[in-house]
Amino acid sequence: MDTSKSKSGSWGQPLDKRSGRRRPNLTPAAQRCRRKFLHFFPDGYQDETYIDWERDYKWSAHARWMTELDPGTFKGLVAKEEYDEIARRAVAIESRTNLLFSFEKMALRDAVRPVDGARPFALGLFDFLHGRGGDETRFERWREVVAELPRRQTRVLTWPLLTVFGFIAQPDRHIFLKPNVTRLAAKAYEYDFQYRAQPNWDTYRSLLDFAEVVRSDTADLEPRDMIDLQSFIWVQGSDEYE
Repeated sequence: MDTSKSKSGSWGQPLDKRSGRRRPNLTPAAQRCRRKFLHFFPDGYQDETYIDWERDYKWSAHARWMTELDPGTFKGLVAKEEYDEIARRAVAIESRTNLLFSFEKMALRDAVRPVDGARPFALGLFDFLHGRGGDETRFERWREVVAELPRRQTRVLTWPLLTVFGFIAQPDRHIFLKPNVTRLAAKAYEYDFQYRAQPNWDTYRSLLDFAEVVRSDTADLEPRDMIDLQSFIWVQGSDEYE
């Protein structure tokens, strides 16, 4: 998402030389969104510019997570009660992305600096990613943990902060929510996004469902994971892609 690169111009028609897979039947709104994505990235999710601008830095964060906080390592650090180290690694991995706003990064660092923040953060995040129960149950527990983290100035419980670590750690399963961009994208797609500002499972579930619609509608472009689907949604709603 490098805004220094030129991304303006009228939207052209999608190219036909693709994977050879049949295109799904799309609504007019979905067709418009597809044309917009392919205008900027003619080779879709395999486009070199797309990979450079949108995918690489997100996948790099995931790869680093799997080196430093893979399930076995994460579990071992929890067993040794190295909560500060877990928090340090998680914050450092996220810090190399531009997913969070600077004030959210600061709020996160402040929240996990004291032991009464690092410990619930580490245990809550492990439970969210690897704990027992269904997705809804784990999501709700994680939301409560984030809501109770120490706060200095800026609130910690925001949609981006709540969803960024699941997205980095498990992009096959979790997605990242930027509220304004996602709402604009849903409007452009004419998808009934059930958004509420206060983090809640129904909104997150609605976003996961939106991503699955995009996955189906762009199946011929061969999306790999939620990184591709989140990026498609981002292109529809971000002012970087006008």
